[in-house]
Amino acid sequence: MSTTLAPKLWTEDLESHRRDVRGAVLDAAAALVAEHGLASVTMSDLAKSAGIGRATLYKYFSDVNAVFAAWHERSVASHLAELLAAHARPGTPAARLEAILETYARLAHADHGSELVALMSGGEHVARGYAKLTELIAEVIAEGAAAGELRDDVAPAELASFCIHALGAAGSAPSRAAVRRLVAVTLAGLRRAKR
Repeated sequence: MSTTLAPKLWTEDLESHRRDVRGAVLDAAAALVAEHGLASVTMSDLAKSAGIGRATLYKYFSDVNAVFAAWHERSVASHLAELLAAHARPGTPAARLEAILETYARLAHADHGSELVALMSGGEHVARGYAKLTELIAEVIAEGAAAGELRDDVAPAELASFCIHALGAAGSAPSRAAVRRLVAVTLAGLRRAKR
């Protein structure tokens, strides 16, 4: 069984303590799913792994599915933060787009085969995340089209959707090298044709 650090009994304030306990439970959930599979995780396992009592766990989460939903929501938020950081990098629109697409493909590849991701893929937080990702990519594509770097014959939102769907294949790519090739092919489809 995995060993995780239990949260401190108390931190500086109640809100910090609650955040620490919640984080410990979500970390425990991820570790237990990775070690034993989704179907075998119980509330007792989660409490033990997080270093808290079952009664405390039930104050935070009603059941295992609530824990999984919270873990996935935290994961989506973390992925979105990485994508926002890639979007904010300095450089040309084409370079920024490449950074965003590489980040997205890497994240898709890392989540390959995750039972939890498959279970939670229809949540509202996922839809919000994809909407934000589409917006980020479309914005950079529009900037690149205006700068003459990227194609301008297709609407940026349509190209953003193309990128997301094309790079979804990174989840089943056999290697990081295959993921990089997939990003390169996707970027090639976005370059402005020489006129």
